[in-house]
Amino acid sequence: MSSKWSKKEAKSLLFDLVSTPSYSGKEAQCAEKLMNFFQTHQREAWIDEAGNVHSPSNDAVLLTSHMDTVPGDIPVKLDGDVLWGRGSVDAKGPLASMAISAISTGVSFVGVVSEEHNSYGARHLVKTRESIPDNVINGEPSGWDGIALGYRGLLNGTYVATSRSGHTSRPEKNALQDAIDWWSTVEARFTADDWPSEISQTHLENSIFEQVTPKPITITGGISEDGLSVEVTFDVQFRVPPNLSVDEVREIADNELTTGTVRWKDMVNPVMMSARTPPARAFRAAIRTFGGVPRQLRKTGTSDMNIYSESWDVPMVTYGPGDSSLDHAPDERISISEFYLSIDVLNNVCKRLSKL
Repeated sequence: MSSKWSKKEAKSLLFDLVSTPSYSGKEAQCAEKLMNFFQTHQREAWIDEAGNVHSPSNDAVLLTSHMDTVPGDIPVKLDGDVLWGRGSVDAKGPLASMAISAISTGVSFVGVVSEEHNSYGARHLVKTRESIPDNVINGEPSGWDGIALGYRGLLNGTYVATSRSGHTSRPEKNALQDAIDWWSTVEARFTADDWPSEISQTHLENSIFEQVTPKPITITGGISEDGLSVEVTFDVQFRVPPNLSVDEVREIADNELTTGTVRWKDMVNPVMMSARTPPARAFRAAIRTFGGVPRQLRKTGTSDMNIYSESWDVPMVTYGPGDSSLDHAPDERISISEFYLSIDVLNNVCKRLSKL
């Protein structure tokens, strides 16, 4: 069932969602509001055991975005055309625009939890959804005239090492030095000019998207409580480009280990979609319809589209209003007029894809 949308209702929904704190793991109140919105429009809506909000309908298109935000108390205020508040860009602008578009065009919708933490909602969705949609539009800020076709993958790990304690004047290396040595070597592997030929040509390109980005996250360590050893725990992260798999990056890092061990987790492969798929073509046409010049983006981060692409072999794009440079920022804000334009574009795209 579809219904006509109004700017007043769209603005009210966006303001209400941004005004509802929903840090990862605490999305329940936001989920209830979304479910009530769909039920008010005579759409079936329910919340699953993970906390995701489902409103199934025409699976020619699945619109999906995340309800959670990173922490940060930004006072919610409407200043002319600009709405300020945590999550206004990432990703309640895209989320609200998709909810409006779903009730306007009759396509399916899912609002997922925990994208900012571990993509638990998206992982649960691909495991439990009975049908696979024909096309997926994932909601993240791309600007109303942009679509994201690619995201780098993600690999997180924790290095752990222990060494005998001893006087600091001794020349033997301790666990802290072992951790530093391992990380220095790994970083050099991803910036060196002596890669094997099949890898070096891609990893030394200028584009960040096409490179591995190693990043230290936290390091703790020192003399143990009993004074008999030196211990270190070192959390690290890698962003992985589409020309490599997460397993390949992990193997490179493991090969540089001489001491200590690494526990690997949060392994998400990169994704790169073709610009020739039906949704990509539909977005370019829709953006031109409303006076824009389409932009095709490759994002250096990771999104739920990575999760969907590993399980569903269907065309996908990521789209949504908002300036992604304001993701997680202390001055996060979104243009209401851009938000309205994104709804027009989404409606146009969903109608095009539903007719195929």
